[in-house]
Amino acid sequence: MPELKVTADHLKRDVYLYVRQSTLRQVAEHGESTQRQYGLRDRAVVAGWPIERIHVIDRDLGKSGSSMTAGDGFQQLVSEVALGKAGIVMGLEVSCLARTSADWHRLIELCALTATLILDEDGIYDPASFNDRLLLGLKGTMSEAELHILKARMRGGQLNKARRGELEMCPPVGLVYRNDRTIGLDPDIQVQNAIRLVFDTFEQTGSAMQTVRFFREQGLLFPRRLRTGPNKGDLLWAAPHHARVLQVLHNPRYAGAFAYGRTRIRHRPDGGTSVVKVARADWQFVMPGMHQGYIDWERFEANQRRLADNARAFGGERRSGPAREGPALLQGRVVCGLCGERMGVRYSQEHGSTVPTYLCQANAVRRAGWTCQTVPGKIVDAGIADLMIELMTPMTLAVTLEVQRELEARAAETDAARRQHVERMRYEAELARRRYMKVDPDNRLVADSLEAEWNDKLRRHADADEDYKRRNKQQAAALSAQAQRRILDLAEQLPRIWQDPRVDSRERKRIVRLLIDDVTLIKSQTITAMCACLAAPRVPWCSTGRYPSPRSASSNLNSSPRSIVSLTTIAIAKSPRFSIITDGVRGRQRRSI
Repeated sequence: MPELKVTADHLKRDVYLYVRQSTLRQVAEHGESTQRQYGLRDRAVVAGWPIERIHVIDRDLGKSGSSMTAGDGFQQLVSEVALGKAGIVMGLEVSCLARTSADWHRLIELCALTATLILDEDGIYDPASFNDRLLLGLKGTMSEAELHILKARMRGGQLNKARRGELEMCPPVGLVYRNDRTIGLDPDIQVQNAIRLVFDTFEQTGSAMQTVRFFREQGLLFPRRLRTGPNKGDLLWAAPHHARVLQVLHNPRYAGAFAYGRTRIRHRPDGGTSVVKVARADWQFVMPGMHQGYIDWERFEANQRRLADNARAFGGERRSGPAREGPALLQGRVVCGLCGERMGVRYSQEHGSTVPTYLCQANAVRRAGWTCQTVPGKIVDAGIADLMIELMTPMTLAVTLEVQRELEARAAETDAARRQHVERMRYEAELARRRYMKVDPDNRLVADSLEAEWNDKLRRHADADEDYKRRNKQQAAALSAQAQRRILDLAEQLPRIWQDPRVDSRERKRIVRLLIDDVTLIKSQTITAMCACLAAPRVPWCSTGRYPSPRSASSNLNSSPRSIVSLTTIAIAKSPRFSIITDGVRGRQRRSI
């Protein structure tokens, strides 16, 4: 008989009744299960325990039993059993105690060591007995298998819908589900313009950090929708962060694509979980053109290539990267003609000015060898600058008009974003006024609160309107007729503007990157620079130049200075790949570009 397992020693200790349900919804909607679990107290009273020595542990109501590491109630139960305070542990089913074999067998082991009984709806078990221990282990395994089968069924249905692109997932801000359960653009025009401005600014600047800086300099806000909490679904506006802009640029949903498998849940040794990003090549399903987006798929692919190129500046090889503040014109574009590796930049002071030096340290860093070569940047940069001016002269008029259109378009975008923000503040102030006018004047507790809210909304609207007018004046001054005339004079003044010290080094580098893919350098008696260029019609071509190599004072006494060979432009076929052959110190090498 099961009652014969209960001894006087067990009756001297306390009873611990463990009550749990997996979700809060089950607690709210399935009250019968909860009542059945609490009803086990009567069986403890029948077995001989007084009611005051029955302890109910229900701190894990609404928590899953798949991992009890974070369950405070289960941890309390294990502690009481380990201290020898428990005479019997009660639970409606084995699955109520634990859903994993690790937690369940740990509890069985502790109960066997402390001579603690286990009771469920079927009977009383003594873990110290082999037969009872075998039965308890089998029940735990079946409980874990049941959980696995349930998850497998749900996972299979989820993957089947994802395979068709019909799985509903929470869309990012700017996209919403319509009544027909299809995804469309957010009807809020301000939200749409803010997201479009992110993509347009990134396309113009080529850097996520520069995009964030533009938003902050212009005082523009970016939306965020709350996903949890009592205000779930509300829209919040704040200054964007770098991580937020990267999320927008990397999200394929903005390109109208359905993507599944971008993240995975990884279990940690402490029982918790963490979300891990998955490489794009390992995404399970990617289906472009499934719904309306802010950009097309080709533009999304171009953005990913540019972000990957920028990220190389932080990798182990530090290849390429965005344009930086230093004066090195070919930063991220110089290739060593001896070993084929990307060359770095080192700056030094010369006569009070910063001068760059291109050096190849791949052999020294990876194999503890010698530095391949060091090339003075002031000589190479000057020759490349002359090449750029010569190349851009036929295109200057088109570039000038494009610059003017870009400035006007950006001014219009920022003005629209600020105007929409003022309109939103005006609407919120009007909404607060309506709430205040509808309240009973005698109910001062509510009326005072609504009046304070109305005054706060009015102040925000006034601040936004004042900021809009101030920035609008600044923008109008920046695009005045005099400024437009200076832009139109760019065609005739390009050489002087290129040499103007007030021009930011990053702007020069961006122009270089639009026209030059890379520059291969070889230093011997002379410096040979071979440019793989991409002209405006996207026709690849190559240009080779030779420059005198710096020599010591003694060599200058013994030989006359070598003349500089002028740049020679060689047309290349309209193919995305071509070869540059160089005769270096270490023999003949071929690089594919």
